[in-house]
Amino acid sequence: MTGPVIHDCAQGSPEWFAARIGLPTTSAFKDILAKGQGKTRRTYMLKLAGEIVTGQPAESYSNAAMDRGHVMEPEARSYYEFLTDAEVRQVGFVTNGPKGCSPDGLIGESGMYEAKSKAPHILIEALLKDEFLPEHKAQCQGALWVCEREWIDLHCHWPGVPPFIKRAGRDEKYIAGLAAAVSAFNDELAETVAKVRALGGQEMAA
Repeated sequence: MTGPVIHDCAQGSPEWFAARIGLPTTSAFKDILAKGQGKTRRTYMLKLAGEIVTGQPAESYSNAAMDRGHVMEPEARSYYEFLTDAEVRQVGFVTNGPKGCSPDGLIGESGMYEAKSKAPHILIEALLKDEFLPEHKAQCQGALWVCEREWIDLHCHWPGVPPFIKRAGRDEKYIAGLAAAVSAFNDELAETVAKVRALGGQEMAA
């Protein structure tokens, strides 16, 4: 039976990119769940197909918000550890069968940590609503599924604004739907790769 495999490599390193090749990851699970199998889902599938066919990682997309989040993450993690008296273990990448994730941290034997930098007005709105942010549900529930963990703390942060920390346990019904969607996605991905290799002739059959 397949279980989670932890790859202890630095996120963004060549080893990290190599471990991810051709695997749907939790950061894109929201796209995989897109209704009507939209353009974003198809683009993601084609990128993974390209990785499998070439054996090389696709070019990764980054924007200012993502870069800012990476810069702020160590400070946010340290503050979370101070507030909760928890020790967050950093890992590079976790695989579990044909899927994976890059968690921001593992806590003990059953917990996880996910950090998100949020502009002040967005963070304040989250604090006032005081509920788990739905835009991160697919990624966080996906992480619990991939890593076979029981709970995850979502920590949204910005300097000078009170932290937003909200815990979510496993939503088994949601995870079952996610598992079905990812399985169908992987089946389509395999079919796409097979078609591409057939077009390339004998040299691409392997």
